[in-house]
Amino acid sequence: EMHVRRLAKGLGLLCLLAVTVLGVWAFWLEPDRVVVNRVSLSLPDWPAGHQPVRLALVSDIHAGAPFITSAKIDAVVSAIQGENPDAIVLLGDYVIQSVIGGDFMKPEDLASLLARLHAPLGVYGVLGNHDWWLDGARVRRALRSAGIVMIDNAARKIERPGGSFWLVGIGDALEGAPDIAGTVAKLSDAAPAILATHNPDLFPQVPRRIALSMAGHTHGGQVYLPFVGRPVVPSRYGDRYASGLIVEDGRRLFVTTGLGTSILPVRFRVTPEIVILTIRTGE
Repeated sequence: EMHVRRLAKGLGLLCLLAVTVLGVWAFWLEPDRVVVNRVSLSLPDWPAGHQPVRLALVSDIHAGAPFITSAKIDAVVSAIQGENPDAIVLLGDYVIQSVIGGDFMKPEDLASLLARLHAPLGVYGVLGNHDWWLDGARVRRALRSAGIVMIDNAARKIERPGGSFWLVGIGDALEGAPDIAGTVAKLSDAAPAILATHNPDLFPQVPRRIALSMAGHTHGGQVYLPFVGRPVVPSRYGDRYASGLIVEDGRRLFVTTGLGTSILPVRFRVTPEIVILTIRTGE
């Protein structure tokens, strides 16, 4: 019996140690990491004569959330610039109202840090639900002052010698009065088009005219458990659009898991990321 009791005690301590290690990882180490995730996508709708285009995608900065300090944002900006992307696309949720252990950062202060972002084909952004919950007009103003072109419900023709393309921005699904049909109708020629929006829940309404949609918002669920999956994904479609490349009916969506956290400052097997997305022709 003594042997059984000792074994039970040992197993109990082992379990406690495992829980402690996992807790430290999920609440302390992983949310503080940032990886550069380089992804190459061959798109059937990218014309054969077009050169590839390299986009840096960043979403859900949630400035002021735990670990998303001025120093961290500065490091993220430096990492993006070090990748020399052709264009930079920011996919919304720049701010956060409150998160456990966080410290509110004004959009103007964030914008001053993002002002160093530059790319030959421009820096573009759309707003997310948290930006609207704070003050959409204020966040837009701050970002514009940092040289970021805001494209909610707007279409921009990006001219380049290697083949021009359209960048379509769509307002946030929850708060941004999205107008997919009206915005896509602004495409005045047959150049390929890619779409940026905050929340991937709009994807089922995106027409075939769009070669690729890009979104954030989900944070990849923040937690991805072995055998269980993602317990919480903020989407009406569950984990269907949680992260990465999704192909449906010949249409393509890429969802980045973003940088920051919301509600709980936890990430487990969903490391904060900057995405360098290379779009090229192919099947």
